[in-house]
Amino acid sequence: MSAPSAAPYWPHCAYGADAASDPVGCRGVLVTGHTACLTHLADADRDAYLAGLTPGASIDHRGTTFTDSLLAALLNALRDPATGNARLGAGLFVQATFEGTAVFESATFEDIAVFESATFKSIALFKSATFEGAAVFRWATFEGEAVFESATFEGIAVFGSATFKGEAQFQASTFQGHAWFVSAVFRHLATFLGTTFKGAALFLSATFARLATFRWTTFEGEARFESATFEGDAKFELATFVAADQVGPLLCAGRLVLSGAVFGGPVTLSFVARRLECRRTRWSQTAEIRLRYATVDFAHAVFEYPLTIAAEQDPFVLTDGRQHAEDPFSRAPDPRARMASLRGVDAAQLVLADLDLSGCLFAGTVHLDQLRLEGACTFDTAPPAVRWRRWPPVRFTERRVLAEEHHWRASQPRAVRGWNTSVLGAGRAGPLQLAPVYRALRKAFEDGRHEPGAADFYYGEMEMRRHADDIPRSERGLLTAYWALSGYGLRASRSLAWLGAAMIATIVLLMAFGLAQDTPKQTATGTVPAGGGKVTFEIDKDDPQDPTGYRFTGERFEKAVNVTLNSVVFRSSGQDLTTAGTYIEMTSRLAEPVLLGLAVLAIRNRIKR
Repeated sequence: MSAPSAAPYWPHCAYGADAASDPVGCRGVLVTGHTACLTHLADADRDAYLAGLTPGASIDHRGTTFTDSLLAALLNALRDPATGNARLGAGLFVQATFEGTAVFESATFEDIAVFESATFKSIALFKSATFEGAAVFRWATFEGEAVFESATFEGIAVFGSATFKGEAQFQASTFQGHAWFVSAVFRHLATFLGTTFKGAALFLSATFARLATFRWTTFEGEARFESATFEGDAKFELATFVAADQVGPLLCAGRLVLSGAVFGGPVTLSFVARRLECRRTRWSQTAEIRLRYATVDFAHAVFEYPLTIAAEQDPFVLTDGRQHAEDPFSRAPDPRARMASLRGVDAAQLVLADLDLSGCLFAGTVHLDQLRLEGACTFDTAPPAVRWRRWPPVRFTERRVLAEEHHWRASQPRAVRGWNTSVLGAGRAGPLQLAPVYRALRKAFEDGRHEPGAADFYYGEMEMRRHADDIPRSERGLLTAYWALSGYGLRASRSLAWLGAAMIATIVLLMAFGLAQDTPKQTATGTVPAGGGKVTFEIDKDDPQDPTGYRFTGERFEKAVNVTLNSVVFRSSGQDLTTAGTYIEMTSRLAEPVLLGLAVLAIRNRIKR
C-alpha cells in the first residue's frame, strides 16, 4: 500500500497538484486515451466513455473519487438489460474513494474485483452482489455500513486488514472459496447470520469491538480464529462446524455462546473468555476444550465420544511461538476456569481437568458415577469455624459440598450464616435430589482411587438421606445417632470424644457404685473323719459389699481405670464388682469398643488410597 503522500504506481490525473501543499494531486488513473481520470474528465469525454461501455466490460478506476451520481452513471452504463443489474468484467477500484452511498446491489463481477485500500465514506451496499472471481477488499475502510447481505463470493474473498467503522453485514452470504479476514477490525456490530463458508474462514488476529454474531453460520472448512479478539459478546449459536479441527486460541471479553452449535469432526477449542455457554451443543467426534478465566455453562450438551474440558494454567502459545495476549483479563486474580452447570449431560464420556467446580450444578446429570476428574478439581466447602444460631452454636466440619446443598441449607429456617445462596438455578434441588448425586460422585472418586474425596461425598450422601422427607422416623433416628457418634464413621475426633466421655463416665460410676467395699474373703470348711482318711474342703467367697463412706480414693481410681481400659479392648479386668458394677462393666465392654472401632474406621477412610 502506498503512503498517502507518495504518487501511485499508475499514471494518474494529478488534478489540483501543488508543489507546496500537494505535489501528487488527484490519484485517479487516467481514462484510456485521455489525460484525466473519470472524475475530472470533460463532460463530453465522460459521456463518450460511458456510452462506449457494454455489460461485462472490464473497468479500471484506481484512485478515482466517486460521487453518488458518477458511480450511478458508471453502473448504468454496465447494466444488463436482461436482468436490470450491473455486470462487470474485471473491476479495479484500488484506492478509490466513494464519497456517497456506493450502490453495487445485485451487481455481478465476472472477473477479479479489487477494492484494495478503497475508502467508503458512507454506506457500501453490495447486497446480493456476485463475485465470480477474486474479491479483494484488503486495507479497505468502511466508514458507514458495509452491507454484503446475500452476497456470493465464488473465488477467494480478501478482507485482510480492512476496517469496518460502521455495521458489517454478511448475513446469508456464501463464500465458496477461502474467506480472508486476517487482522480485520470491526468497530461496530459484525453480523454473519446464516453465512456459509465453503472454504477456509480465516479470522486470524481479527478484532471485534462490539457484538459479533455467527448464528446459524456453516463452516464447511477450517474456522481459524487464532489470536482473534472479541471485546464484546461472540455468538455462534446453532452454528455448524463440519470439519474444523481447531478453533482458537481466541479472546472474548464478554460471552462466548456456542449453544446449539454442532461440531462434526475431532476438534480442539481454545478460549480465553469471561463466560462460555454450551447449552445443547453437540459434538460428533472427540473434542477438547481448553479454557482460561471462563465460567462454563454446559447444560444439556451432547457428545458421543470422549470430551475433555480442561483449565490451562499458563497463557496459550500461538503457532509462531508468541504468547496469546490477555489484556482485558490482566487484573483478574485467577485464570482458572469454572464450571457452572452439567445438568442434563450424559457424563459417561466426560473428563474434567483442573476446574473449579464450587458453583457447578450437578443435579440432573446422567451417568455421573462415570465422570472422570483429573488434576486439581476443587469443590465448595462447608462454612468454617463455629456459627451461632442462638443456642447451641453450630460447627460444620470442613468437607466438599455441592453448590445445590449450599443453596438448600441457606434456604432453610434458622439457617446459619456462611451457606451460599447466590447459586443461580440451584433452588429446585433438595435432599431427595442431592442424595443420588453425592452417591454418584462418591463412586466416581472411588473409581479414581481418591478415597478421602469419596469419604466427603459419602458424608454428603448420608446427610441428604438424614434430611430427606421419604425415610421412616426409625431410620432417621438411626442415622442421627450414627451422625452424632461418629459423623457416619468419618469423624475420628467425634468418636474419640465420645469414647473419652464414656470412659470418664465409666470410671466415675465404678468408683461411686461399681467397686466393692473390700475384697471378699475366702473361707474353707471341711470334716476330718475319726479314723483318718480323705478330707474334703468347701471353699466359699463372700458376696461383694456395696461401697460405703468416702469412695473417690486413689486406690479405687486405679481399680476403676483398670476395669475401664480392659473394657475398651473387650477384656475382663478380674476386679471384684458390685451388682451395679457388673452392669456398668457390661455396658462399657459393649459401647466403648464400638466407639474405638468407629474412630479407627474414620482414620482409615481419611488416609487410605
